[in-house]
This record gives sequence, structure tokens and C-alpha cells, in this order.
Amino acid sequence: MLHPINWWLALPYFAAAFAFGYLLGSIPFGLLVTRLAGTQDIRTVGSGNIGATNVLRTGRKGLAAATLIGDALKGTAAVWLTYHFFGQDMAVVAALGAFIGHLFPVWLKFKGGKGVATFIGILVAMSWQVALAFGAIWIVVAYLTRYSSLSGLVASAAVPVIIWWLDRDIQVAQLFLLLAVLLWFTHRANIMRIVHGTESRIGESSAPKA
Repeated sequence: MLHPINWWLALPYFAAAFAFGYLLGSIPFGLLVTRLAGTQDIRTVGSGNIGATNVLRTGRKGLAAATLIGDALKGTAAVWLTYHFFGQDMAVVAALGAFIGHLFPVWLKFKGGKGVATFIGILVAMSWQVALAFGAIWIVVAYLTRYSSLSGLVASAAVPVIIWWLDRDIQVAQLFLLLAVLLWFTHRANIMRIVHGTESRIGESSAPKA
């Protein structure tokens, strides 16, 4: 951690780290892969979201997988590259930038994805052990409820607690607490559908939803 006095001196570097993360995070892989494959604009399909779940609604599982991997790797790359050259403080800022870039890409009028894949990519870079815990929680909740969205929400909420319990790293725990809050915000429509029992379950064919 930086000494408080040094924060002002480092501010331009933090701004650069955030901008770097944002630019990586704002790459709209869902839109790019569907266009390269010659399909219709993903923003006119289903919910209009650019994430892997909506890409899957095109019926092209390969494109959905490519979107998932791309959205995850941009989070991983933002953290790994920044950490390698500048250390954890800058990496945390770059991670936040990447996540916000994915959710609110300037190129698409700030209408991006919902963030689960990028959340996972950042988590893999920060702590692969906790990423495995995320996956285990996701599988258990998905098995019990068959709600993909709920599985991601529960797993994301558990991450800050697990990080604090395992590593006592308050900086990283605070980062993932903030990311989880943002992720829950982007899933607010899913949460309302879960409450009302109208959310699509895993294995069901889904009507277009926001």
C-alpha cells in the first residue's frame, strides 16, 4: 500500500492504470465475434446485451464461448499486465477500470455487458484459489436452483468474504465488494424476475429478456 502522502504524487499513474483497464474492458467481444461470424447485430437479439448469455440466444454456442473467454481474458490481462509492471495498487485500479469498461463502454453509448465473465477474469488474476471457490459455489447454487443468474450473484457476494478469510487482504476484498455491488446492480432485472418466479432456468428456452 502507498503512504497517504504519495497518493497525490501517484494520481496521474492511477488515472493511467484506470484508463488502461477501461480501454481493455470496453472491448465488446460479443459484438465483434458475432459481426465477424456474419450474424445479425447482437444488440437486436434477445435482451440486446453484448454478453455471452445473449450471444447464446443466436444458437451459436461457439460464439458464446468465444465471447465468454474474451470478456474474461480482458479482465485478466488488465490485472496481470498492470501488476507485472507497477504492482498491486495499480492493478486494483486497472481491475476496476476493466470492469467499468465492460459494463459501460463508451463506444456503445455506455450499454455493455452484465459483468460476470469479466468479474471471473479479474478474480483469476487476483486469486485463482478464490476463482475455484467461485466456480464451486456457482455449480452448487445452479444445481439447487437452476438459475444461472442467481448462481453468479451468490458466488460474487461470497468472494469478498472468502478473500478476507483466506488472505486478510482488505484492499482486494474491498475491490471485489465494489465489483459485486456493481454486478448486482446490472442484474437488478434478473433479481426481480427471480423474486417473481419468471426468470428462465438452466435448460429452458428463454424469451428475450433484459
